[in-house]
Amino acid sequence: MQAIVAVNISKHFGETQALKDISFEVNSNELFGFIGPDGAGKTTLFRIIASLLLSESGSVSVMGLNPASEYKVLRTKLGYMPGRFSLYPDLTVEENLKFYATIFGTTISENYELIKDIYSHIEPFKKRPAGKLSGGMKQKLALSCALIHKPELLILDEPTTGVDAVSRKEFWQMLKRLQGQGITVLVSTPYMDEAALCDRVALIQKGSILSIDTPQNIIDAYGKPLFGLRAGNMYNLLLKLKEYENCSSAHLFGQYIHSSFKGKFSREELFSYLNSNRINDAEIIEVTPGIEDCFMQLMEHNEPVSI
Repeated sequence: MQAIVAVNISKHFGETQALKDISFEVNSNELFGFIGPDGAGKTTLFRIIASLLLSESGSVSVMGLNPASEYKVLRTKLGYMPGRFSLYPDLTVEENLKFYATIFGTTISENYELIKDIYSHIEPFKKRPAGKLSGGMKQKLALSCALIHKPELLILDEPTTGVDAVSRKEFWQMLKRLQGQGITVLVSTPYMDEAALCDRVALIQKGSILSIDTPQNIIDAYGKPLFGLRAGNMYNLLLKLKEYENCSSAHLFGQYIHSSFKGKFSREELFSYLNSNRINDAEIIEVTPGIEDCFMQLMEHNEPVSI
């Protein structure tokens, strides 16, 4: 059974096309991720799914419901956590949670077991105003509020942006536990390393889906050797690689430049080229492609996926 079925969803804001014929399906009890940079269209798409925006064309079904006409019923079945902290900063942690529970006709005690693993981290601070919480604590409060009515679908828009690495790891562990309780999770993130934590991912850029598959299948489809290069002057190395006629791609990844090459790769030819351009200290190693490498390759080919 599909929790979400979207077919050819498009949306403009003035002359800017935020979404271009987006099509995808999310299975029930799946942890599905939309991975892409800021401005890719993730938030617009999530707002359409959550019945907060109307699409211009196409159709979308969420939990078997039409978000445009059946939004009142749909909103009782989903929990939505927007990218920006949107709770009441002058209310305490406990007051915010009670408020959201009351809106959905429930109580904290009725669904406490569902949020216990998350809320227990911030319960010692339940009398503190929400506006005075740290980023990680705000995140946990927002997630608790989104879950308090026991939704079937949880929609999280870039929930870990601006949160420290430890809190990010804890948050994804929480999502896995929620999935284990039968909740379908739809999450967006600009962090490529979080893609590996999803069952399936959609890579999205400029309003178009570039690929949909499991993280491992996307990596396996890279299909060519990838090399890491570094030298004393990394900027000059990057410029010269991009000028090299046999270079297909060159992008800076941490301490190395990840590059792929046309045809059969020759270290000797590359070293000769670099030496002729006064780069005599280059190091070359073969590296395993990651999701970000695959994303960059798909962007360069600009080949959105067909569903």
